[in-house]
Amino acid sequence: MTTTNIPLTPIDAEPAVTCSTCAACCCQLEVMLITDTGVPERYIDTDDWGGEVMLRLDDGWCAALDRNTMMCSIYEKRPLICREFETGETDCLNERRGIATAYL
Repeated sequence: MTTTNIPLTPIDAEPAVTCSTCAACCCQLEVMLITDTGVPERYIDTDDWGGEVMLRLDDGWCAALDRNTMMCSIYEKRPLICREFETGETDCLNERRGIATAYL
């Protein structure tokens, strides 16, 4: 009897973050508006220091987040900070871990 070694494929400990697996964790962060990207006025708020920020609703989520799809409703006009917050990068994964452990 011959033995065949079957190659093992390592499985990532953390699944890849894609549009379909995104938990929109970053949409609970305070987002300062530091450049003009055309964010509609109805989504803009003023912080305690007079700076413009994305409006967050009573549930803590960004007002521009579509609660049914968990996707940005103003994606093409989203703030610079949101554009630079890369899906699946270190900051994203750290936020996801923080949300996952918040309810333990």
